Amino acid sequence: MGLFDRLTGGSDDPRVAFLGIDGVPYSLIDENPDVFPNLTRIASQGTGTPIDSIVPPESSACWPALTTGVNPGETGVFGFQDREPGSYDAYVPMGSHVEATRVWDRVTDAGRKATVMNVPVTFPPQRDVQRMVSGFLSPSVDKAAHPQSLADTLNEGNYRIDTDAKLGHKDDKSGFVENAEQTLKRRYEAFKRYIEQDDWDLFFGVFMTTDRVNHFLFKDYAEDGTYSEEFIEFYRTVDEYIGDLHDSLPEDVTLVVASDHGFTSLDYEVHCNTWLEENGWLTYQSEDHDSLGDIAAESKAYSLIPGRFFINLEGRDPRGSVPQDEYEEVRAELKAELEALEGPNGKKVADRVVTKEEGFHGAQDHLAPDLVIIPNHGFDLKSGFKGHDDVFGVGPRNGMHSFDNATLLIDDPEVSVSDDIDLYNITPTILDLMEIDTDATFEGRSLI
Repeated sequence: MGLFDRLTGGSDDPRVAFLGIDGVPYSLIDENPDVFPNLTRIASQGTGTPIDSIVPPESSACWPALTTGVNPGETGVFGFQDREPGSYDAYVPMGSHVEATRVWDRVTDAGRKATVMNVPVTFPPQRDVQRMVSGFLSPSVDKAAHPQSLADTLNEGNYRIDTDAKLGHKDDKSGFVENAEQTLKRRYEAFKRYIEQDDWDLFFGVFMTTDRVNHFLFKDYAEDGTYSEEFIEFYRTVDEYIGDLHDSLPEDVTLVVASDHGFTSLDYEVHCNTWLEENGWLTYQSEDHDSLGDIAAESKAYSLIPGRFFINLEGRDPRGSVPQDEYEEVRAELKAELEALEGPNGKKVADRVVTKEEGFHGAQDHLAPDLVIIPNHGFDLKSGFKGHDDVFGVGPRNGMHSFDNATLLIDDPEVSVSDDIDLYNITPTILDLMEIDTDATFEGRSLI
């Protein structure tokens, strides 16, 4: 059945279009209705609400959780960098590392069709989805797109997988802003083409450029800095593009717009492994160190981004120094010290410290960190192994992720919201909107 048949009543199956706006805080939309007239209109047609992210609120963990409805203890992806079991070798998780079932797989299993574009942590592209281009972490359009004809078309339109974030490290951000605007435009053009052209039941596309702009310009917006006007104009364009995509949808399609985490101003980078080293938790085999594999046998703990802490446990880590019968005591001691850690401004770094058992459960929870810091606003947690002179510093970014204040907008008046909504509600809600039954167990519930 073709798209014409769908538009002329050839099928009664309800459809959903999902547009991700990576890292957009709900308060940004809510406090600036003049900048976001279209998103405000979409919310007025159904619901608009702030939601919570997940533990940890980092895109590499968030998008697998959002697109499966289960926590990292099931997906097996806990952050931008994970460690190999029984090893100090680390790797960058890709789509092939996600162990849970994606929402578009449930759609195709139900005999329906999906078009998936630019979702982070989906490389390599799946061959069982009618059209897919992977997002963040993909090496190139040619390798990220399926079928090949999609790659050809995207290349002809100068499609970009991601913004050039290195441009944001320069004092002069004008080149970065221009690159972000062009990346956003190419994404919008591709989304519109396939929203209008494809015969789909689920369209799932993500704008990740919003996250990039927030990392380098959010404090300019919050404190009326040098690039505050450019920040606002960028978001006027985001709203214009989403408004146009919304208006191009047939009446039988429900639009869901969501972000994977919130955003706030960044005051200090916190170098977690430097703090561990200064406080006697971590040592290295030599002064020349740059990776997890360089830690010494006497180390009691180490950290991976973002704010994940691992006890160097005997029997689990190759050079584990903490006996199994001392694990709980050592972890409790580290947790207490992390909870007490203060920044140069006298503010606590941690809003809370989450234990492995509190944050994760499932078939992959043996890979989970022992502790995770959810930071207070203003503290961005880093975990490199090269070493820094100081625990607290300032880098080129002025915006950071937040656990709270993510965004959810749905143009369906039957959606019911409450105070306990998070990313885990999105996949069961999409399936409910599409009237797709499943016996799967999700972390969250449908909002219908």
